[in-house]
Amino acid sequence: MVMAGIIPLERDSRSDLVRLRTLILLRWMAIAGQLAAILVADQVYGLQLPLGLSYLAVGASVLANLFSITLFPENKRLNEVEAFFTLLFDLAQLAFLIFLTGGLTNPFALLVLAPVTISASALRLRSTVMLGGLAILLVSVAVFWHLPLRFADGQQLEIPRLFEFGFWLSIVIGILFLGLYSHRVATEIRSMSEALLATQMALAREQKLTDLGGVVAAAAHELGTPLATIKLVSSELMEELKDQPELLEDARLIGEQADRCRDILHDMGRAGKDDLHLRQAPLIAVLREAAEPHMTRGKRVEFGFAPVEGSPERQPTILRRPEIIHGLRNLVQNAVDFARATVWIEGEWTDRTVTVRIIDDGDGFPPNVIGRIGDPFVRFRRDEPQTGQRPGYEGMGLGLFIAKTLLERSGADLTFANATDPFLAPEDRPERSGAVVEVVWSMADLAGPAGAALGENRRIES
Repeated sequence: MVMAGIIPLERDSRSDLVRLRTLILLRWMAIAGQLAAILVADQVYGLQLPLGLSYLAVGASVLANLFSITLFPENKRLNEVEAFFTLLFDLAQLAFLIFLTGGLTNPFALLVLAPVTISASALRLRSTVMLGGLAILLVSVAVFWHLPLRFADGQQLEIPRLFEFGFWLSIVIGILFLGLYSHRVATEIRSMSEALLATQMALAREQKLTDLGGVVAAAAHELGTPLATIKLVSSELMEELKDQPELLEDARLIGEQADRCRDILHDMGRAGKDDLHLRQAPLIAVLREAAEPHMTRGKRVEFGFAPVEGSPERQPTILRRPEIIHGLRNLVQNAVDFARATVWIEGEWTDRTVTVRIIDDGDGFPPNVIGRIGDPFVRFRRDEPQTGQRPGYEGMGLGLFIAKTLLERSGADLTFANATDPFLAPEDRPERSGAVVEVVWSMADLAGPAGAALGENRRIES
């Protein structure tokens, strides 16, 4: 569900997500660790290492960092290709060091996981798969081709082949598992961030519409008296200027323009809903306002309101908060889109809670995703023919996520269910056979103070 005026967010449209400064800092940390490992191996343990080539490999990383710092500003952000080649350089440099220092007999070979994990967290899946595949290839090559580690007396360090195979296998599994895990978590975080951004945009839009309606209603109220005065004075002038046709025409024009201003303000007030400047309204008024844009779309929308047995008969007056109206409107839109003919909107209350149920006579929620409804970017279309109900609809679940987020922000608890078994034959289904969404608020969260006072119009501060 994508509201008008809100640009749908693409999951893979991100770019320039990785700061070069971050990768430079991580590379400095790696350089420090590599230098420390080489020095300790040489000076403390007396291992015979190809120091010239080893320092050359570390020096390549130092030069890469210095060039990056010199050529690019501190706030430089890398695009997909730039970040991939930066991580590829780090992987190649580390693989070269591993080749020089014993291959998989070197316990620091485990660090090949670092570039792959960073790629999985920041880049697209394609880049991560390529980098992970190269990492596995380089580790596999290092099993057979590497310079052996030798002690000070020239004795070669050897480990059982079984241990070497186990170390190789653990690195490969680590690359696959951490790469997949990091990519999955990062994708969910990005999806949630994008969906929350869409929610904020939807709420801001609804707030602007609410404020606009209040401004229109206030303008109509404030300008009513001066317009009436202008109309009265113009009528008196017309009586006095009957003998002066030219001035009489001007007076008549003033009256006509005053009438035109009155009609414009009246139409604007109706379009903006005259009662939008009220901060609270009866439950049925709020629900009808939320459902109004979808009541003329070819489906019958029926309302039902009643107190729970033993509860106060008087209908509660609730706050007209934009997130409540917009959230309920999204739920009604979803019900109308997938209903066959009828949508039922029911409200009931006790002295402690207010409950709203939205039910349709469609096919209901697909059983395989009903537990995930309300999460962003959940596709729940059963098959292609159903897309005709909502042309152009991609089924991302973003509308329900926005509704759920906004309503929960207002203190509501939401439950998504099906009114009947979706696998029943059509002739065996009851009338209310589709999806059921139940929204429950605490009366303390929803009800406004007693006596909905209109109050004076206040100046709009820019």
